[in-house]
Amino acid sequence: MPVPVPDLLRRLSTLLLLALAWALQPAPAHSAEPSVAFVYAKDAPLAELHAFDVAVVDPDHGFDPRSYRGPDRPNDTAGSELFAYVSIGEIHASRSWAARVPASWRIGTNAAWASAVIDQAAPGWAEFVADTIVAPLWEKGYRGLFLDTLDSYRLASGADMAAQQAGIVRTLRHLRARFPGIRLILNRGFEFLPQLRGEVYAVAAESLYRGWNAGTRRYQEVSEADRSWLRGQLKRARDEFGLPAIAIDYVPPQQRQLARETARRIKADGFIPWVADGALATLGIGSVEVIPRRVMVLHDGREASQLNYANAHRFLEMPLNHLGYVVDYVDVNSPLPATVDGRYAAVVTWFGGELPPASRLRLAPWLAARIDEGLRIAMLGDLGHLRTPGLAENTGLKLMPASRGAVHIVHRSPAVGFELEAIPGPPITPVVGEGEGFTPWLSLKDSAGQRFDPVLITPWGGLLPSRYAVVAMPGGIEQSRWVTDPFAFLQAALALPLLPAPDTTTETGRRLFFAHIDGDGFPSRAELPGLPLGAEVLLTEVLTRYKLPHAMSVIEAEVAPHGLYPREAPEMEAVARRIFALPNVEIATHTYTHPFFWADVDKGRPNIAAQGYTLAPPGYTPNLEREIVGSTEYIRQRLAPAGKPVRLLLWSGNAAPTLRALEISERAGLLTMNGGNTVASRTYPSLTAVSPLGIRLGEHFQAYAPIMNENVFTNLWTGPFYGFERVIETFRFTGSPRRIKPIDIYYHTYSATKRASLNALHKVYAWALAQPIHPVYPSEFVEKANNFNTLVLARPIDRDSIVVRNATHLRTLRVPPQLGLPNLATGSGVAGWLKGEEGHYLHLSGSTAELRLTPTPPALPMLASANARLAAWARSGGAVRFRLAGHAPLDFSLANAAGCTLSTAGSPLAPTGSDKRLTHYRTSHAAADFDLRCPRQ
Repeated sequence: MPVPVPDLLRRLSTLLLLALAWALQPAPAHSAEPSVAFVYAKDAPLAELHAFDVAVVDPDHGFDPRSYRGPDRPNDTAGSELFAYVSIGEIHASRSWAARVPASWRIGTNAAWASAVIDQAAPGWAEFVADTIVAPLWEKGYRGLFLDTLDSYRLASGADMAAQQAGIVRTLRHLRARFPGIRLILNRGFEFLPQLRGEVYAVAAESLYRGWNAGTRRYQEVSEADRSWLRGQLKRARDEFGLPAIAIDYVPPQQRQLARETARRIKADGFIPWVADGALATLGIGSVEVIPRRVMVLHDGREASQLNYANAHRFLEMPLNHLGYVVDYVDVNSPLPATVDGRYAAVVTWFGGELPPASRLRLAPWLAARIDEGLRIAMLGDLGHLRTPGLAENTGLKLMPASRGAVHIVHRSPAVGFELEAIPGPPITPVVGEGEGFTPWLSLKDSAGQRFDPVLITPWGGLLPSRYAVVAMPGGIEQSRWVTDPFAFLQAALALPLLPAPDTTTETGRRLFFAHIDGDGFPSRAELPGLPLGAEVLLTEVLTRYKLPHAMSVIEAEVAPHGLYPREAPEMEAVARRIFALPNVEIATHTYTHPFFWADVDKGRPNIAAQGYTLAPPGYTPNLEREIVGSTEYIRQRLAPAGKPVRLLLWSGNAAPTLRALEISERAGLLTMNGGNTVASRTYPSLTAVSPLGIRLGEHFQAYAPIMNENVFTNLWTGPFYGFERVIETFRFTGSPRRIKPIDIYYHTYSATKRASLNALHKVYAWALAQPIHPVYPSEFVEKANNFNTLVLARPIDRDSIVVRNATHLRTLRVPPQLGLPNLATGSGVAGWLKGEEGHYLHLSGSTAELRLTPTPPALPMLASANARLAAWARSGGAVRFRLAGHAPLDFSLANAAGCTLSTAGSPLAPTGSDKRLTHYRTSHAAADFDLRCPRQ
C-alpha cells in the first residue's frame, strides 16, 4: 500500500452541567460503523479530517493527537481520532530508529521500495516495536495504530511462514497488553483474524475496484477475479469476526466524480470506503465527502509588506468568510501547489499589477491545469497573465486588439454599479467571451465598434479587472468602494453552492455582544472633580454599571512599579486589582511596552509610533517573549486574583503580529485579538470598510476586533470626544441587511477621562442593550472565530443530509432559505432556529449534528432564541430537557410550545408573553435546567 513520506519510497463549568451534558448527548451524526480516512501528507488537512471518526496519518510529520482531539474530550468519548501509520513488516532507512534494528533481524529486502524485511519471529522484535516505535507514539497521545506490511515476510526467501505469523500475533498481543485500550487496524492480515478474535479494531485492504500500480505509476481497474477474492475476505472479516471492513481504492485526485462513484460501490458492498490518490496524499472520499469550505487565493507578495495589507485580504476575504469560506493564501512568486485537492471549493487570483515574467510563466500552465480539472477560478485585479501564450486559448477567451478612441457601456448587469457607478475606460487586457457558458456582466464598445467584456462570467469562473472591483474614491478622503457586488460576483464566478454557513455573529438566534478595553491611558487623570484616575472612573461608571462580559487589559510599562510611572504605580495597581476582581471582567494583557510595529519587535529593532512616542524604557531591546509572556506573568503575579486566568492578549499598535508572535502567544496559552479596520458608517457606507474575521499565518489564527475603537471615531483622540457615539452607525451597517459582525464595544481606558467620551460610551451601551443580544466574553468570541476555520461540513455518500463535525465553540449555522429547514424528527444535533434577513440561524446543540433539510419540516417544540448558550438539549417523545448557561438573567423564546408546560428546578415557569408561534420566558438566573412537557402530537 502507498505509505507515508518518507516511507512513500517504501509502501458546563459545574458537575451538574457536566453530568447533564453527558446525559443529554445528541445522537451521533454517523452510524455505529466508523468513517475512516487515510492522508499521509505533511500538510494533511487536519480540520477537514474531523469529518471522519478515524484519520490515519504519518506520525513523523509531527501532528499532535491530543490537540487534534481537543483538550475537553477524553480519549474514550465520541469524536475524530488520529491513528498513526506504523509499518510492522518492513523498515526504511529514513526512520529514526532504523539503525537500531540488528542486521540479524533483516531477512530480506523489498527492492522496489528500498526497505528491509524484518524477521517477525526474532526474539525481542515484539518488545522493540512496543518500546521503540509505539511507546513514543503513545506518549504523544496516539491511541490507535494502522499496521501495514503485515505480509512482507512472504518476500523473504526460505522464511518459516508459521513462525512468522506466530511472531506477528505475539507482537500485536504484546502491544495490546503494554498499551491498554489501544485500537489496531490491520492492513490485510486476514490470516491472523482467527487468532486475534476480539483484539482487532478493524481490517483494511486495498484495491477492491480501482488500484494504483506503483511500478508503472498508473491507475488501473481491478480484475474481476481479484475483486471477487478480496470481497470475500472483507466479507468474512465483517460477518464472521464482526470487524469494520475498510476498502481503500485509488483514483486520480482530479477525477472526483469517479472517486464518488467508486466510494458508493464500496459502500453498497457493505464496506467502509476510502478513495484517494495513489500516494494517499490528498483529501479523498470516504463514507462522507467533505463539503469544501476553503478558497485558495493567489496574490503577489511583493505588493504589501505583510499579508494584512494585501488587497485580497483587505477586501475579498470578508465576503468569502460571510459566505462560509476559509481563505488560504499562496504567494504567486513561490512554488505553486502541485495539486488542489477536495478541501478547496475554488481558486481566486488578485494581483495589483503585472507579475514578474517568471511568475507569469509558472502561473499560466498551473491555471490551465486547474481549469482542465474543473476547478472554478475567479481572476480579479490585473489580468495581464491572460496574455501569456496559450492561456487565453485554454480559457476560451479571445484576446482583442487595443481599444480605439473612447469606450462606452453597451451592457451592464445590475451587480455592476454596486457602491459606485462603473466609469468605463480602455481595457488593459482586452478580451471577449463568446459561446456557451460566457455571460458578460459589463460589455463596452470603442469608437470603431469593437466589443470588450471586462466583467465576465465564464464556463470556468470569471473576470473582474481592477477598474470594476475596488476603486479609491477621489478627493483624498481615503475611502474605497466596490464597483461590482462582491457577493454576487463570487457566487456566480465560483459557482459556490448554497451551504449552511458557520456564523460568528450570532448564537441561539441573537447577535453576539461583548466589550473589550485596551489599557492605554491607565495613568491618565480624568477631567472630573478630584482628578481621579481615568481607570477609577471606568471602574465605577462603566464596569460596575454594565454587568455584562468585558475584557480589560493593562500595559505593564504604564502601571508597574518598574515602569514609566513608579510614583503612581501603587494607586494604579490597586485599581487594576479591583477591576480584575469583578466577575464580569476577564483579564487580558496589552503587552509590556505597547509596540507599534510588531515586525520590528520580531527583529529586535526599536521603533516608535508615527506620532513620535514610545512606552519602552531607555535601552530596552524589543523582545517578543518579554512583550507577550513577560507581561502576562506580571499580571498573574501582581494583579490577577488567585485562580483567575489571563486568557487574552489584545495586540497593540498596528496589531499585525508576525507568525512567531502568534506561535509564542499560543504556547503561552493565550487567545489573541485586535487588528482589522471595520469603520463603515453613514459617511463611509462601503463593504470595503468591513474587515474579515481575522488572518491566518501558517497554522495560527489572529481574530480581528469586529469593530474599531473610539480612537478612529475621535480623529486619533483629537476630538470631537463624543465621536464614539457614531460607532452605532457601524453596528447598524454590519447588522443589516447582512449581519456581518457581532456588537463589540471596543475602546481604551482614556475614554473615561472626559465627560464627553463617557457620555458617548453610555449612549453606545444603551443602544447595544436595547437590541436582542447574546452576551459573551471576548475570549469566547475568539474561540468561535478560531473554530470557524476548523468546523467541518460533509455529505454522507449514502443519504441526503449534511453532517456537521467539530463545532466545538461555534454553534450557529446560517441556512439560506432555498435549502429549507432541518427536520427535527429525523435529524440530530439541532435545537431550533430563528429567521433572519438572509435565512435562518440554526442552533446546534452540540459539536456534531446531522441536518436533513426539507421545505416543510414538522412543527415540533424548539428553541427559537435565547441570550445564553445552549449547554444541553435532548428530545424524547413529547418532552424536551435542556440547559441554558449565559452571562445575564435568562431571556429566551420557544417555538411551537403552545399547550406545553415548562418547569425549572421542579417548579413551573410561567411565560412572560406569547405572539404567533413563540412563547417567551425569563428567569433571574444566568444558568438553569429546564423540562418542557408537551401533549403528544
